[in-house]
Amino acid sequence: MPLPRALRPFSHREYRVLIGALAVSIFGSGMWAVAMVYQVIHIGGGPLELSLVAAAGGVGLVAFVLAGGIAADRVPQRLLIIAVEGTNLAVIAAVSGLAMAGWLQLWHLVAGAFILGVGAAFFFPAYSAILPRILPPEDLLAANGMEGTLRPTLQQAAGPAVAGVVVAALSPSHAVTGVAVCHLLAFVILNFLGQHALQAPGNGSERADTGPPGDGAARTPAKTSFFSELREGVSYTVRTPWLLWTLLWACISVLFLIGPIEVLLPFVIRDQLGGDSRMFGFLLAVMGVGSAAASLVTASVRLPRRYLTVMMVCWGAGTLPLAAVGLMDNFWLLALAVFIFGATGSVGMVIWGTLLQRRVPPHLLGRVSSLDFFVSLALMPVSMALAGPAASVLPIWLIFLVAGGVCPVMAVVALLVARMSADEIAHPLDRQDPLPADADATT
Repeated sequence: MPLPRALRPFSHREYRVLIGALAVSIFGSGMWAVAMVYQVIHIGGGPLELSLVAAAGGVGLVAFVLAGGIAADRVPQRLLIIAVEGTNLAVIAAVSGLAMAGWLQLWHLVAGAFILGVGAAFFFPAYSAILPRILPPEDLLAANGMEGTLRPTLQQAAGPAVAGVVVAALSPSHAVTGVAVCHLLAFVILNFLGQHALQAPGNGSERADTGPPGDGAARTPAKTSFFSELREGVSYTVRTPWLLWTLLWACISVLFLIGPIEVLLPFVIRDQLGGDSRMFGFLLAVMGVGSAAASLVTASVRLPRRYLTVMMVCWGAGTLPLAAVGLMDNFWLLALAVFIFGATGSVGMVIWGTLLQRRVPPHLLGRVSSLDFFVSLALMPVSMALAGPAASVLPIWLIFLVAGGVCPVMAVVALLVARMSADEIAHPLDRQDPLPADADATT
């Protein structure tokens, strides 16, 4: 009996190893998010010290994500992923040992968070680039959907919940030790990745747009400088309309949406619903459930023929309910709004990740993926920094109205300007024959 579509990637040994290690690792990351908070408090820190540790991780991630993309295109991804997980293990084990001995200081946590952020900057471009090498094209959507299901389930729900129990029952240092065990297990699992399967794109995953016309193999450019390789990735993005306009939409959506959701939504809950932190946490959980469920559903179906249109419509239409958040005084309507936002956002993200892996040339995939991460990560703190001052001069309902209304308009603009409807017809992904050489770059 054939496997359900969502489970087909599991028929490939290398994927089973990779996703198993990823699941354990992101569960550990979820535990770390809670363990780190209470470890800071345990050594006498307050909000300022906690912000310093959290900021260190963000700085490491943003500062090195472009370098991580270049490394993913030049260093064997298997070795890169194993090296990152080994570094994570070393950092968390050191923090755990220091905490257990009573020697842990704030600077240890700051340094550790920074190194973990750097590791994430190298891990995720490499993970995105390695999937097309171990899976056939028709299984990439399911693989991305599976990751989209695991991440909110393990990193946002199960990991923090387990860490909270361990902290309450034992101590923060025991929770950090649990994180170290997770990274040890992930490191061991990753070492079972077969080297032979990752030497070059395989399993039918080659795309004919990976080099000049007539070149049937993946291109291997000569070694060049950091900036010239970065410029090559940026140049490809700029001259590829569907890619450029999707990233422009992402810039606008992150700038307009993240701040209101993270900073202003708690005040909506307090002032309009009379709720507290428990209600805010529950709403975030509802959004996570919507995200996980939608990712699983997307993994279970075929990539739509109108894949760019479906992606942009999901992203654009999914933000519309947020336009009314500032006017809602009913908890269940608010829960429905964030559920829709989480679900539609995940559908778009699963399709987006699949398009990067199927339409971007393999020798550029790490860099293009890192540009995507960089755009999102760089604007998140900007959005959160602007939300508070904006709320001091504008009513919150107006901020949500603008945020929820701008994104659908920009989605329509992106669809039209990039001619995505014509592009997706010219480059069908529901067949296995190669695309025209360099088609994306000349659209």
